Amino acid sequence: MNMPRIILVPAVALALSLGAEAAAFAESPAHASPASSNAIPTDAEVKAATTPVRKIDVSKACSAAADRQNLHGKARKTFYSDCRRHGGPSS
Repeated sequence: MNMPRIILVPAVALALSLGAEAAAFAESPAHASPASSNAIPTDAEVKAATTPVRKIDVSKACSAAADRQNLHGKARKTFYSDCRRHGGPSS
């Protein structure tokens, strides 16, 4: 069975880019300081840095912020809408 080009091309590009990044991590400069020798991120750090903010997390944070401010009715609806639109509570 032939794989469609729509899937094959991005898959090959991804594999090549991951290979290039692995090679970049494998090489360390000769003048590296001791602090930068541990510069390879852990799997958890990579996942946290690349994980997009989920809508459900933003909604829960906005709802909790509205609860802390004791907002009800139209004021809560307005606050919640603005909060979600801006990606979560400002503080």
